[in-house]
Order: sequence, then structure tokens, then C-alpha cells
Amino acid sequence: MAVHDHDHDHDDSRALDHDHGHSHGGHSHGVAADADRRWLAIALGLIGAFMAVEVTIGILAHSLALISDAAHMLTDAVSIVLALIAMRLAARPARGGFTYGLKRAEILSAQANGLTLLLLAVWLAYEAVRRLVEPPPVAGGAVLVTALAGIVVNVAAAWCISRANRSSLAVEGAYQHILNDLFAFVGTAVAGLIVLTTGFVQADAIATLVVVVLMVKAGYGLVRESGRIFLEASPAHLDPDAVGDRLVGHPPVTEVHDLHIWTITSGQAALSAHVLVEPAGDCHAVRRDLERLLSKEYGITHTTLQVDHEQEALLTVGRPGEEAADDPHCADAHGPVHRQGPHAH
Repeated sequence: MAVHDHDHDHDDSRALDHDHGHSHGGHSHGVAADADRRWLAIALGLIGAFMAVEVTIGILAHSLALISDAAHMLTDAVSIVLALIAMRLAARPARGGFTYGLKRAEILSAQANGLTLLLLAVWLAYEAVRRLVEPPPVAGGAVLVTALAGIVVNVAAAWCISRANRSSLAVEGAYQHILNDLFAFVGTAVAGLIVLTTGFVQADAIATLVVVVLMVKAGYGLVRESGRIFLEASPAHLDPDAVGDRLVGHPPVTEVHDLHIWTITSGQAALSAHVLVEPAGDCHAVRRDLERLLSKEYGITHTTLQVDHEQEALLTVGRPGEEAADDPHCADAHGPVHRQGPHAH
């Protein structure tokens, strides 16, 4: 009976060769906490102060567009608070059962932001349609002045958040909230001008419906992106089949299976795979080469590669009289098997 004599040495070498500095080198995770928190806090202060003023004027002017903008600003404030909390949680080191730390807290924040946008859009759409049918009197002048002030405040808040690291999905969620609110104030200003000059009060409700469309678009995008991360789908810009074919095209690799690519948190992809090489191939050199390839071509620096020698036809593993397994390396592979030459995906 012949067996591979390199397996235990290979495993030990992998343990010794694993270097966190190397695996994470050149890759920045998370956000610059101090700088980003400062910009987010400034934006939060601007939004909170103006929101209180807008609610008061919206009630006095009977303007649904202003009240909807104020409600949207409330979700803006909540999104920024969630982003600040997520940034603090994500900065905590991995320990105990949380082997990745709390990096996905920002994804929870992004999903909460997306859901609040969608739910608020439903309520505002209902109210807008009701006011189209039975429009109340609207003070166009107050609406116009307040909306113009809101544009200035939202431009300042959007600029503050744009200074933060928008590669964080939580920060991007807050930014999308502010950007949608800016568009909403532009629509409200136009509606206020129309009401003031023509007396067409339904313009207030129509502006609200325009805002609803923008909120649905932004909310759906956030829920979709955060959902992909929670379902551990591959990053949208990466095709796992193409990555597998690229890996198996690197000699002396003969097969790649159990290939998994997922996202830990925003901008932080991870990959694991079982790689088989020719019997005479150097497993350690192949692993290092593939890690460099994944880092350089795909930006993936978190990799777990199990590299083994391919079973030679005459070699068997087991007791005499027992049939050899079809695949002694992996009895239950997940996903397609990548081999050199044409193959099914």
C-alpha cells in the first residue's frame, strides 16, 4: 500500500506559514474610525437641528411634502446613528465565538436603512394619493423657503458624509439617505413655487410621490446588497466559475473544487477552495502562487486553500480488499468541479 508521505508535513507547514500580516497585507478593512465619526457627527447635528424646525413649519403650513421630508430626515439621522454604532462595533477585535469580530454590524445597519426607506415610502405614497384626491390648503411660501433652506443643509450634510469612507456599506447607506433627502427638497421647493404662483396645491402631493420613487430605488439597492452579504453570495463583480477556471489554469494544478467566495463585510471578500496538483508538484509553492494570483488579479487577500497531491491511478488508500473511494480527498464537494480543458459549470 502506497500513501502520500507529504500530508502531515504539508498541514504543519500551512499552520506555520500562515501569517496574518501577509494575508491581510495591502488590504484596508473597515473605516478610519476617528475621522469618519467626526464627519458623521457633524452631519447628524445639521440634520437633527433642521428636522425639528421643518416638522414645526410643515404642520403649520399643512404641507405633506415638508412633513415627508422631515420624516425622511428622521431616517437620515437614524441611519447615521446606526453607522456610528456599527463602526464602533466593527472596530472590536475578533474573540470568542465571533471569529470575524463584529464586522457585519455595518451590514445590519445598511439593511435597517434600506428597510426603513421602503417602509416610509409605502406610508408616504398612501398619504400622497389621499391628498391628491382631497388636497388640503398648502402655504406655498412657507414650503418654498423651508425647502430652499433644506437644500443648503442637505448639501452640507452630504458633503460631510462624502468625506467619510463610503466603501463601508453603513456609511454608503447614510449617504444614500442624505442624497435622497436632497432630491426630495429640490422637488418640494418646486412644488412650493408652483403652489405659490398658481395655487395648484396637488403639486405638494406630486412632489411627495417623486420622493417615494427615489426612496424605493435607494432602499431596494441597500437591501439587495446587504442581502447578498448575509446569504454569503460572491461579490457582485466576481464570477466564481471564472475564478475557478483561472486557478485550475495555473500549472501544476489539475483540479479545483469546493470553491467558495463570499463577503465578510463591505469590501472584504474571502475565498476557500480545495486544490489538487500533479503528484510531483510542490503544494506549498502552488499555494503561495495562488494566493498572490488571487490578491493581484481579484483583490482577495483572505484565502484558505487546502492543497493536496492528485491521487495517482495505481495508488489506493484503505485496507486490503476494500474498494478505493472515487475521491479520497473530498467525498461531498460543493459546487462545480474545475478541471483543465472544457468542463461543465
